[in-house]
Amino acid sequence: LSSVQVLSLEVDMVNIGDRVNYYTNGTRAVGVVLKRQVLLVQVEHEDTKRRSWVPVQSVHLEAAGAAEAEEEVAPPLSPTELSTDWKAAAAAAAPKPAPPQVRMHRQMSMQSAIQERYMTDALTVVVVGASGDLAKKKTYPALFDLFVHGLLPWDLTVIGVARSPLSDDDLRTKIRPFLKASKDDQLLDSFLARCVYRSMKSYDDAEGMAAVHSEILELEQAHPSGTGNRVFYFAIPPNVFLQTAQVIKQASAKAGPRNGGFIRIIVEKPFGHDYQSALALTESLGAIFDEESIYRIDHYLGKEMVQNLVVLRFGNIMFDSLWDRNSVASVQITFKENFGTQGRGGYFDNYGIIRDIMQNHLMQVMALVGMDTPMQVLGAASSNAIRDAKVALIKSIRPISLEDVVLGQYTKSGDELGYLDDPTVPKGSTTPTFATVVMYVDNHRWEGVPFIMRAGKALNERKAEVRMQLRDVPGSSRIFNAYPTPRNELVVRLQPDEAVYFKTNIKAPGLHTEPQQVELNLSYNSRLYADGDVYSPDAYTRLILDVLTGRQAGFVRSDELLEAWKLWDPLLKAVDDGLLPVHLYEYGTRGPQASQDLIERCGYTRNVAYNWQGGST
Repeated sequence: LSSVQVLSLEVDMVNIGDRVNYYTNGTRAVGVVLKRQVLLVQVEHEDTKRRSWVPVQSVHLEAAGAAEAEEEVAPPLSPTELSTDWKAAAAAAAPKPAPPQVRMHRQMSMQSAIQERYMTDALTVVVVGASGDLAKKKTYPALFDLFVHGLLPWDLTVIGVARSPLSDDDLRTKIRPFLKASKDDQLLDSFLARCVYRSMKSYDDAEGMAAVHSEILELEQAHPSGTGNRVFYFAIPPNVFLQTAQVIKQASAKAGPRNGGFIRIIVEKPFGHDYQSALALTESLGAIFDEESIYRIDHYLGKEMVQNLVVLRFGNIMFDSLWDRNSVASVQITFKENFGTQGRGGYFDNYGIIRDIMQNHLMQVMALVGMDTPMQVLGAASSNAIRDAKVALIKSIRPISLEDVVLGQYTKSGDELGYLDDPTVPKGSTTPTFATVVMYVDNHRWEGVPFIMRAGKALNERKAEVRMQLRDVPGSSRIFNAYPTPRNELVVRLQPDEAVYFKTNIKAPGLHTEPQQVELNLSYNSRLYADGDVYSPDAYTRLILDVLTGRQAGFVRSDELLEAWKLWDPLLKAVDDGLLPVHLYEYGTRGPQASQDLIERCGYTRNVAYNWQGGST
């Protein structure tokens, strides 16, 4: 290799020691600004596919961001220049000219990620359970999305680990159809070239895991910094979490990362089946890795609109006096699917709708809606500040009364089969596919306000939302001469068709002064996503990036997990023991009538004359 063509740079300001992305012969590469007009560049050799670092001199950074002159490669760097502290040494030895301006190709949030320390080190992601559905449908696509957008280091290796006898090419063939198409096929090929597979006898195969760690260490030692970071994604059942974590810990004791590199573990729900199993899992996992290294992923916390709840609440003064018992009549948190179990009833029957959706996903949403103001929602202290506030809210929830619960199970309607018609469902199963649960928060902010949580399958539509209904206008019947004045509602639609809208009353057009309910509507599709330039990634993409940057606000902390199980455990035991009736409802309806009756008893009033143009009410 004698020359490199620099086509464009992807940062807006370049300083000594900065890491930059650029393109060479149509392929994205990465470099570090060593000194004035010198980049330390990582090059992948076409013949061996091995990567090495070489300096590139006289890089011209133009305002337009496109320097198209060929650059000659200088002699290899000395051992001193490639020392562990190579960035600091280069910065100290070089003059500090005024940083040149180049075109900014990425949003500021992406650029801040590019400047994170993990981008300057080697990174290995080990996908444990790589041959399973979760890995191919969620984990690998999320990693590829980060790779395409320049949010992963160029010195990246993704090692798939499982018991299936696969080759590297077998794995690549398996995951390729699930990777979103890129305009640059070379990026897809480059990512897949970084994906390898290592078969293990079992998830507690200490010898196999030790071999994986030795391979990782060799890759890390070849990096100029000598530093590597490791992320282990557990795309495996919870019953093998502990033995997998144990062999990882044992192997890392001998061949762990050097020079301050981190090891972080991502574990998927379910985190236990009840309080006792969750406690045992938490204590056992905590004995192997500390809490700062464990990332319990709940993908709902990575959704755009769930993350938006914090900014919506605490970034707008108009909501400050609105968000409490004085103004709010009720809060509904709803999850609806318009399809049934579709052949997965055997899996679902082990959990039911409460364990599957309410105890985790919707509980997280309720905590964000109801919590008091954290000390920080951005910044170094935000991870624990937000989770402290959520734990305080969960602890304040009154024990759930069985009188405030309605269970349901869908039945056949037309060509749509009922739950018990699913051949994978045990005959006579009473597992609920629908539930409405009313909770009350015993604190000063929410005293007496019902939080109505409902979730179900085979309903009339697909949506997830938060609906906060406000109290009646005092004296509205007198003011408008008994003409109906619907209650205001703030609605945050989480999915689909992300939106925030406020149902308000105006004068109906015409000759009479009569209230008519309309909405002040922020539709993300028409207002924020219309031009196609906004990068709004999948929840898994966001959360994996948070793991790399060490931001834990979007992950479930151990005390938060256990407090949630304490709250739900008595109800789940009553459900398992058959102490509550299971009401039947037809496929494609709004759920059992008993649920509507319970919601009305909580004081919620539905304006049947109103219909949001983006969907039903």
